[in-house]
Amino acid sequence: MIFEVFKNYLQERISLTGEELRFINSLTSEKRIKKSHFLLQEGEYSKDLIFVAKGILILDRTDQDGKRRILKFATENNWLREKESYSKGTPSSCNIQAIEDSEILIWKKEDFRLLLDGLPPLKQLMKGLIESSQIANQDRIFSSISSSAEEKYLHFIAKHQNILNRIPLFMVASYLGLARETLSRIRKNQSIKKN
Repeated sequence: MIFEVFKNYLQERISLTGEELRFINSLTSEKRIKKSHFLLQEGEYSKDLIFVAKGILILDRTDQDGKRRILKFATENNWLREKESYSKGTPSSCNIQAIEDSEILIWKKEDFRLLLDGLPPLKQLMKGLIESSQIANQDRIFSSISSSAEEKYLHFIAKHQNILNRIPLFMVASYLGLARETLSRIRKNQSIKKN
């Protein structure tokens, strides 16, 4: 059962009673999705908060040249939503797609608000996660404007070593804002340095 993964995730971080866990479960939808399936496409409205129990999802956006640019990878025990559409109720400018067969939990916005209002420990956990996400986004922006291509790649390896072999090279390049050829050259140079 997918919810068991989430239950373990919560119990490692906050203290909840059996009744509180049942309350969360009652408002939670489980979903198994196939690789390449879209959970959200540009122009649709984002109304769901997603927790990844297994697999990898991406959040991406199409640039003015028609290229999809990856903004975020969400792997096991990570949350994902398209923030602007979710918060403002506007059409999404992004896509959410599975890049592996995945198992996820989903909450409608109004249901998750009920959970936050009724469960102060969950509300505190989410507040901490939002703060951590904002710090990570700030660090990523700084890295993208101040680091060399090689430094960006090394930073990515350090932060995402556990999923590096699960993500196609062109997606890593997209996430880093690099041409695929540039990333291939950097990887080749890194391999030479190690030998």
